[in-house]
Amino acid sequence: MGRAPWASQQRAARLERKFQRFEQRIERRRGSGRWHGGPHPMGLAIFIALLQVFGTRAAAYGSTGHELDQTGYLLLVAGPAALILRTRAPLLTLAGALAATVAYFAQLYPNGPGFLAAIVAVYGALSAGYRWLTWIAVVAAYTTFVVLVLPHASVARLVVIGVWCIIIAFFGEAARVRGARYSQMARDRAHQEALARAEEEKARKEQQRRQASDERLLIARELHDVIGHHLSLINVQAGVGLHLMDEQPEQARVALSAIKHASAEALRETRAVLAGLNPGEAAPRTPAPGLADLERLAGEARGAGLPVTLDTVGAPRALPPQVDRAAYRIVQEALTNVRRHAGPGATATVVVGYGPAELTLVVTDDGKGPPADRPEEPRAESGNGIAGMRHRAATFGGTVEAGPREGGGFEVRAIIPLREEDKP
Repeated sequence: MGRAPWASQQRAARLERKFQRFEQRIERRRGSGRWHGGPHPMGLAIFIALLQVFGTRAAAYGSTGHELDQTGYLLLVAGPAALILRTRAPLLTLAGALAATVAYFAQLYPNGPGFLAAIVAVYGALSAGYRWLTWIAVVAAYTTFVVLVLPHASVARLVVIGVWCIIIAFFGEAARVRGARYSQMARDRAHQEALARAEEEKARKEQQRRQASDERLLIARELHDVIGHHLSLINVQAGVGLHLMDEQPEQARVALSAIKHASAEALRETRAVLAGLNPGEAAPRTPAPGLADLERLAGEARGAGLPVTLDTVGAPRALPPQVDRAAYRIVQEALTNVRRHAGPGATATVVVGYGPAELTLVVTDDGKGPPADRPEEPRAESGNGIAGMRHRAATFGGTVEAGPREGGGFEVRAIIPLREEDKP
């Protein structure tokens, strides 16, 4: 809990750095003339120059005013030439294009599209953020034009030209607003994407922590079952060996052999459980135990002095590895509890039932409890044995019921539902 504020600050700092990098990219694209895929300045200048020259030549036939001469052509080309600096120096481009346009029309050259360079320059300056300076430049250019041509032009024409200047300036203003809105939308989208990535990263790390916790719990439960089962066998056989060492040495040798076998089996299963903790360790050579190994488990119990009877109800079939292993561990833990708590002379019965929709495991014993010199420990709720069995069954949606039987003994009943694909 103490690291949560620090982690939040770190995420906020990372997001802030991402936003700064994004805005820097926007500024670089604006400065390089590539914002929104704009045309190359040189290509745009040539294109506008051709439009102004040939468009004016076409419009000059039958029009009044001075004929196009070298100065007129120079002015028609000068305005587009200023557009070369449109991305690097928008104000200088605006001044050059407006000056060339005013000079051309003030000398009463033929009408035509000689104002295109000025329109492009106005749009560029407004998009670059020079709002008031652009408006001032347009007003100054129009005022200069009016002063120069007032003796030769009608008031109506001057009013029409002024209206067109205002319309063009307003269209440029609308383009500037739209560009600013798109930039804000792009920043908001980047913000949302950064937040989504941060949430995904947080969810992924949380999922990894949860998986690691589940793996640790599974390994702890496996170790509990393996060690508890085999140490119980070793404890029983060690007691038998000590009791018979002097009177029946051969029987003591059998008990020691059983201890050796149980300890070796415990080591093997422990290595198999812990193999997943070390990625560099070789995989276990033997598969995880399942219901097919119940006969071996029963043989170990018989060797420890606990007669076990196995019975199967229904047709056995292959189960998913996780269900098969969980069922084996439930039976193993139940038999371990019988050895610990049922007392001498007890027998156990294991019934495995393969139903159409569920797997049933029933482990019963007829024990009367431990000897008088060793008080009985309650089996149903103490320790981790019954709780571990219940948790294993609950993993697959099953249940485990454990308690004394009528007439003596103890019963463990586990029911594990089978999914549709696990049914015959």
